[in-house]
Amino acid sequence: MEDGHNLLQKAYEAILNSDYEQAEAWFEQAIAEEPDNADYHYRLSITFARSNKLNKAVLHAAKAVELDASREDYRLHLETLQSRELLYEAERTLDGTEAKAYLAVELLKRAVALDPLNTEAYLLLSVAADAAGEYALALQSVQEALRLDPAHEAARTLLPKAQRKLSQYLGTES
Repeated sequence: MEDGHNLLQKAYEAILNSDYEQAEAWFEQAIAEEPDNADYHYRLSITFARSNKLNKAVLHAAKAVELDASREDYRLHLETLQSRELLYEAERTLDGTEAKAYLAVELLKRAVALDPLNTEAYLLLSVAADAAGEYALALQSVQEALRLDPAHEAARTLLPKAQRKLSQYLGTES
């Protein structure tokens, strides 16, 4: 049996060789050796997130927080992943109906509360809010997306549309 430190070194070697599957296997072996090591769960979570294995990433991030709640970086990582989960759920929810748009708005409000830097969540929140007839929220959300990423092309395209819809709704369009 190898110790966790050696297994971590092997995992990082695999990452340097772009072999993420092997890295995951080394991290999992390290966790098998030391299941209560929060850092091993955190590192595996990051690797799963990079490989777009979001469910597994959330599971290990949550375990890291459970094992060591004092680590702010573990908590922030978990919240970022949970925000991504909510974003994906909202994307799947939107189907063109107003009822689903309201549900998506609620999911996306939670997503941006968990990760206030999630530009894509703000952008989708703008789209969902517009579909739900919440024009002020639609405008506010696209403005926040642009504040986070002033060069975001989709947000730049969406901004004048959101401004125009809110003006029409308020009856202030000239």
